[in-house]
Amino acid sequence: MEVTATEAKNRLGQMLDHAQREPVFIGKAGRRHGVLLSVAQYEELLAAAASRSDGGRAFHARHRDWFDEMNAEVREQGLWNDGLRIW
Repeated sequence: MEVTATEAKNRLGQMLDHAQREPVFIGKAGRRHGVLLSVAQYEELLAAAASRSDGGRAFHARHRDWFDEMNAEVREQGLWNDGLRIW
């Protein structure tokens, strides 16, 4: 849903109710200037941002077995292209 800033101000209660179902985009001078979200939607965004900013630790934890297996293989056999260096 998109509303003007004046409409959002005049109908704040309705906009808050509507934001529980979907984001409400608030425009001013013909451009989007803000978004009204429910607390649940906001917390979801924060959780998603936190999981992306973990430096890959969650990904590494999920695939730890594969990483360990590949690292052991490299330690045992070396890199497959070690003899292909052109310098």
